Amino acid sequence: MLGTIVNALAIIGGSLVGLFFRGGIPEKYNETIIKANGLSVLLIGVMGAIKTQNVLLVIFSMVIGSILGEFLRIEDNLDRLGAYIGNKMGDQEGGIAKGFVTASLLFCVGSMAIVGSLQSGLSNNHQTLFAKSVLDGITSVVFASTLGVGVIFSSIAVFIYQGIITLAASSMKVFLTESVIGEMSSVGGLLIMALGFNMLEFKRIKVGNMLPAMFIPLIYYIGKLIYFKFV
Repeated sequence: MLGTIVNALAIIGGSLVGLFFRGGIPEKYNETIIKANGLSVLLIGVMGAIKTQNVLLVIFSMVIGSILGEFLRIEDNLDRLGAYIGNKMGDQEGGIAKGFVTASLLFCVGSMAIVGSLQSGLSNNHQTLFAKSVLDGITSVVFASTLGVGVIFSSIAVFIYQGIITLAASSMKVFLTESVIGEMSSVGGLLIMALGFNMLEFKRIKVGNMLPAMFIPLIYYIGKLIYFKFV
């Protein structure tokens, strides 16, 4: 869990620095920075998505995962959690919820979050998560300066999400092959692209409801192994 703990602390630290500069940055610069971040996020998503070796699996993962996410209303629940935090802090405009949801999704759906957490759990190797901590820390500075205090609470989502993957990795070691991790990362790349479109203020995509898609490749390969074992 060391890598995940460091990652959460980096987000908190970066957010605090960003909040310090928030009042001193004119609004027109904030808007431009958000758009620049959106384009950067799109690039990161494309780089992750094109690594797939099984396009059909990615397509079916997106469809099935999105249906499951809509049924579970993940995005609505994230919005409600963000709104609850905002209400407790006296936020009446929804800015805290927006910062919390946007940052949480960005920090959680990337391939580094998956691969780093798996490495941490399987081999006690935290180097990927340490590198992600540096990137997330820098990103949280920019995000907090533009989206506000909600970004700091994304550290909680990152800690829970990556912590669960890390703790579960050791018990699922036999299924977590390189191809499985690769396809999960490719789906994550598509979700990052969708988040980039949201940041550019195109028609809003419910990225949160697509999160289950990332784990469909793992379920597929587990089912495949079980099938060939008994057939």
